[in-house]
Amino acid sequence: MSVKIVSLEAQNVKRLKAVELTPTQDGLNLIGGKNGQGKTSVLDAISWALGGEKFAPSKPKRAESVTDPVIRVTLSNGFVVERSGKNGTLKIKDPSGKKSGQKILDEFIEKLALNLPAFMSMNDKEKAKVLLQIIGVGDQLYELDTKCSTLYNRRLEIGRIADQKEKFAKEMPVYPDAPKEPVSAADLIEQHQEILARNGQRQQWQAEAQQIAFVIQKLTADIERTKRELEHLEATLAAEQAKAAEAAKSPSELEMESTAELEKQLRSVEEINAKVRANMDREKADLDAEAYRKQYDELTAEIESIRIERMKLLDGAEMPLDGLSVEDGVLTYHGQAWDNMSGAEQLKCAAAIVRKLNPKCGFVLMDKLEQMDLDTLREFGAWLEAEGLQVLATRVSTGEECAVIIEDGYSHGNDTAPAIMPAEPKTWKAGEF
Repeated sequence: MSVKIVSLEAQNVKRLKAVELTPTQDGLNLIGGKNGQGKTSVLDAISWALGGEKFAPSKPKRAESVTDPVIRVTLSNGFVVERSGKNGTLKIKDPSGKKSGQKILDEFIEKLALNLPAFMSMNDKEKAKVLLQIIGVGDQLYELDTKCSTLYNRRLEIGRIADQKEKFAKEMPVYPDAPKEPVSAADLIEQHQEILARNGQRQQWQAEAQQIAFVIQKLTADIERTKRELEHLEATLAAEQAKAAEAAKSPSELEMESTAELEKQLRSVEEINAKVRANMDREKADLDAEAYRKQYDELTAEIESIRIERMKLLDGAEMPLDGLSVEDGVLTYHGQAWDNMSGAEQLKCAAAIVRKLNPKCGFVLMDKLEQMDLDTLREFGAWLEAEGLQVLATRVSTGEECAVIIEDGYSHGNDTAPAIMPAEPKTWKAGEF
């Protein structure tokens, strides 16, 4: 069973003259009163009694009093804690009969339960860290968050590079009519020389044909002029005609090839190659952009995988309060960060977390609950009672919602006060020394 406050007696502590309280064990116990009457002094007295020197007020003694402060807190586990004198000398009555000191109190008294504002004033990451320590997944979640953050930053960098590559590629010129590979001037020159060589051969063939034709003509004339050499000349003629037949070529074979296109390409080879290089650069830029986009998508998938693993880790943890979680290293409640929660939601989260820090401690002290309206108070009180958690809280009010009123350092029972909860009425037994 968790330890709760059974009763409080306090004299001459800060603004208090004489106060005696007997709070209900479960739910919300409201201490009301106007400003400056001593409401917060009640909480300070409890904190000092149970928390030790760290919680001692700088001026604990009531200003008008000649008597030193005296505080007595009775706890549900049978311990009676007393502090008295200007130095707050501690005296503990242990139900086992043994002498005890502050160390034994620290075992079942959660310091943040005595000083809830210390938790409330933490930054978002510190609150999240406290919650993760409670549920026991802090180290694992920190490792996942660190990995996710590293991947996110890498993905952001990759995305920026991909955007730059895409923009650069789109701004580059494209020449659809240019060849895929750069043109070689040496190849063009070689082709040019081959054509010239073939044309030279054709010219030689033409010259030979003309020469043979001249020889035939001359031999024919000789035959006419001389019959005596007819046989010899006819034989020679036949031989020459055979040569002529061998040397003869078709008109298409003798047609000269044009070098104009190659000469044009040679003249524009640099221009062509510039276009080719531009196209190749554009293609490379597109490929680079595509590669970075692929990396970006892979990192996105990896981040999503880590987030799923992270969600499974948190889903499997026992949270102090349904709806509590840690997202991107920040404490959230039903998806809302701390600064987006209502004041009531913040107190509810803080109470649940502080309770979980030390389950042996069954109470929490709260100040300034005037931020809650009556409906919210009832809802908050219902939740506390269902959780078996005791809260002692102050409120600037003398209304019926307050079971005890502090006036000029004294406590008065509010006999007309209805229960904050619509269930069985719960009232305080208030009295004076």
